[in-house]
Amino acid sequence: MKTLICDCNRSMTLDRPALSRALAKVPGAKADGLEEVHSVLCRREAPAFQRAAKSGEDLLVACTQESQLFLELAEQTEGAPALAERPIRFFNLRETGGWSRDGDKATPKLAALIAAAQLPPPEPVATVSYRSSGRCLVIGRAERAQAAAALMADKLDITLLVEGGQLAQAHDRVAVQGRLTGLTGWLGAFDARWETANPISLDLCTRCNACIEACPEGAIDFGYQIDLARCKSHRACVAVCEAAGAIDFERAARSDEGRFDLVLDLRETPAFTMHQPPQGYFHAAGESQLMPAIVALREMVGEFEKPKFFRYEQKLCAHSRNQQIGCSACIDVCSAKAIRSDASLKGKSAGIARAASAQAMGGIVVEPHLCVGCGACSTVCPTGALGFGYPSPADLGRRVRALLATYSAAGGRDAALLLHSQEEGTARIDALGRLASIGKAHGVPARVLPMAVWHSASVGLDVWLSAFAQGANQVWVMVGETEAPQYRQALADQMAQAQAIVHGLGYAGEHFRLIDAADVAALDTALRAPPAKGVPKAADFAIQQDKRATLELALAHLIEHMPAVAEAPQAIALPEAGALFGSLAVDAAKCTLCLSCVGACPAGALADNPDRPQLGFIEKNCVQCGLCQTTCPEDAIALVPRLLLADEGRARMRSRVLHEAQPFHCVRCAKPFGTLRAIETMITKLSGHAAFQGAAAERLKMCADCRVIDLHSSKSEVRITDL
Repeated sequence: MKTLICDCNRSMTLDRPALSRALAKVPGAKADGLEEVHSVLCRREAPAFQRAAKSGEDLLVACTQESQLFLELAEQTEGAPALAERPIRFFNLRETGGWSRDGDKATPKLAALIAAAQLPPPEPVATVSYRSSGRCLVIGRAERAQAAAALMADKLDITLLVEGGQLAQAHDRVAVQGRLTGLTGWLGAFDARWETANPISLDLCTRCNACIEACPEGAIDFGYQIDLARCKSHRACVAVCEAAGAIDFERAARSDEGRFDLVLDLRETPAFTMHQPPQGYFHAAGESQLMPAIVALREMVGEFEKPKFFRYEQKLCAHSRNQQIGCSACIDVCSAKAIRSDASLKGKSAGIARAASAQAMGGIVVEPHLCVGCGACSTVCPTGALGFGYPSPADLGRRVRALLATYSAAGGRDAALLLHSQEEGTARIDALGRLASIGKAHGVPARVLPMAVWHSASVGLDVWLSAFAQGANQVWVMVGETEAPQYRQALADQMAQAQAIVHGLGYAGEHFRLIDAADVAALDTALRAPPAKGVPKAADFAIQQDKRATLELALAHLIEHMPAVAEAPQAIALPEAGALFGSLAVDAAKCTLCLSCVGACPAGALADNPDRPQLGFIEKNCVQCGLCQTTCPEDAIALVPRLLLADEGRARMRSRVLHEAQPFHCVRCAKPFGTLRAIETMITKLSGHAAFQGAAAERLKMCADCRVIDLHSSKSEVRITDL
C-alpha cells in the first residue's frame, strides 16, 4: 500500500521520519509505503499522485478536500488501473489535528490516524433494497400541492390528495379530495388510506363550472366540493351536472386506498410523528422545507440499496418469555419505530414443536426498510442480541486498537478517543479545523483522537470500556443537533454506567462524556478538558462479536489493574437506568420457590437444584432484563444494579443460593418434593373446594408417582366392591 501525505501548502507540520518510526512499531501498519511529504499534491505535485496510481498498489491519500479531483485524475492517467478494480481511499489529517495550535506536537496522533486509515475496509454486509417507479402522493391544500406537483411532474407520476383549496382549471393530473386516515410503509411501498364524503366526485368532475354558477347559496367554489353547511338542498347543481353525473347527494361516504413510492406531505401536522420518518417521506409544512424536499424527491426514481445495519439473535433476546415482557430497551430507543414486540407471535409459521418453543421465547421484529442505521438499539441491548453490523464489532475494535496502540508507540500520552458520526460529526470537526487554520480556534488537541463511526449512538459501553482498558485516558462521544432525544438519553445512561464502574474501581477523574457539537466554540472548549487517571497497562485483547464477552474482557483487565486503595470495595452500586450488570433480591417471606423465574431467565443466571428446593444464581450472567421480576407470581424479586468485585471479581462467576426452603416429604413414600410452604399454601387454598376432600385432599401431600398409584388403587377398590 502506498500512503500519500500532504502538508497542504505547508499549513501543518508533518514529520515523515517520525511518522515512519511510529508506524514501524505497530503490527499491521505500513511504514514503508509512506511516501515523502508533499505540499501541493493536488496541483504542481500531481505527477507524484499519478505515479502512485500507476504502480498498481492500493492507494491511500491523506486529503478529503480534493478527493474528487484525484479520482478524475486517476481516471485520466494512462496505465492506472480502473477505480472499480482498485479503489482509492481518502482520509483527513488536516482538520483532525494538523490544523491546531498544538499541531507541531501532533505527530503521535497523526501516526495513529494513518495507521487506522491503512486498515482494510470493513467486511461487506447484506443490503436492503428499495425500488421506486416515481409514483408520488402529494398531500395538502390544493394551491400549494399543485405548485409543488408542477415542479416534479417531469420526473414523477403525481397524485394529489387535496384537503381544501382551489383546483386549477386544467385537469392535468390525478386529484382526489379527502382526509388522510392512515399512512404506512417506506420508499417504494407506502400504503395510504383516505376518506371521501363529498357529493362531488373529482374523478367524474369535468370542471365545467356549471355547478358553481347554478348554486344559489354559493356553496361550491373552484375546489369543486360542496360546502354542506351552506347547501340548502336546492339540487340545482345536480340538474346541470346530469350529463357528467359527478354530483350525487345519495353517495355514501367511502374509504379509498392506494400504494405510492414517495410521499410529500404539505400539511401542518405530519403523518409520521417519530423523530426519523421512513425514507421516501418528506414533510414540508414551511416554505424553507419545500424546495429541499422537491429536489430530493426528483432524484428518488430507480433502485436503491443500503446496508442492513443490524444483526439479531433471538436466542439471546431478553425481551419476553411465555408472553411476559422483560427488556424493551431497543423498542423504546428506536427513533424510526422500526422495532416492534413479537412476544406472542414468534414462530407461528414454523412446525408445531418449533413454533411452541419460539413462542415461549418471544422476541422482537426489526423492519430493515425502516431502520436508519443509528445503532442505538445495539448500544442499549443488555445481552448483545441486537448488534450493529456496519461495521462489525471486530472491524470497529481493530480501528480502536490501531489508533491507541500507534499513538502510544509514538510516545503519545493521555489519549482521548473522540467518537463522532460520519456525517454531522465530521462536518463539525472540519468547521473547527477551518477556524483553527486562521487562528480563531484552538482546533482538535494533539491528545484527542477523532474516530468517525456510522452514527454516534451505535457505539456503547462494551467499546467504551474496551477503549479505556486499551489505553484511552478518556472516551468522548460527540452528539449533534439531529440526534433524537432518546439517543441522547440512552448514551447518557450508558455513560453513567461506565463512569460509575471506573470510579468504583478507583480511577479518578471524568473518563466518559457526551460533547455537544451544536456550537463550534463550545466544542473547541470541550475538547481541551484536562486528562483523567487511566490504566497503568494497556490491554491487548480484541473486541469480540459477543457484547457480553467483550465487557467481561474489559472488566477483567480493569479489575486486575485497578489503583491500589486502602480497602477494595466488595461491590459497585450502578445507576438503575441502563444497567447491564447486577444481582437479585429475593423476598424469602413471599417466595414459594415455584421456580417460574428459572424458566423465564434468558441468560442462564437463575437455576434450580434437582436435589433440594433451592434457587441458584450466577451474577455474571444476569443482564438485569427484569423477566424474572415480571414473571414471579408472588412479586418476590427485585433487581439490584451493581458490579460485584468480591474475591477480585471471581465471586461473580460462581453460583450462589439466593433462596432455599425446607422440602415437603411425600406422606406415602417420604420422598422430598416441593417445599413445605408451597404445599401448605396449596392445601389451605384448596381446602374448601369440593374436588379436594377426603382422599383427594390427602393426595395433595403425595409426590407425583404416589399420587398416580393411589388414584389407581382407589379405582380398583371401587370396582372390586361393585362386584
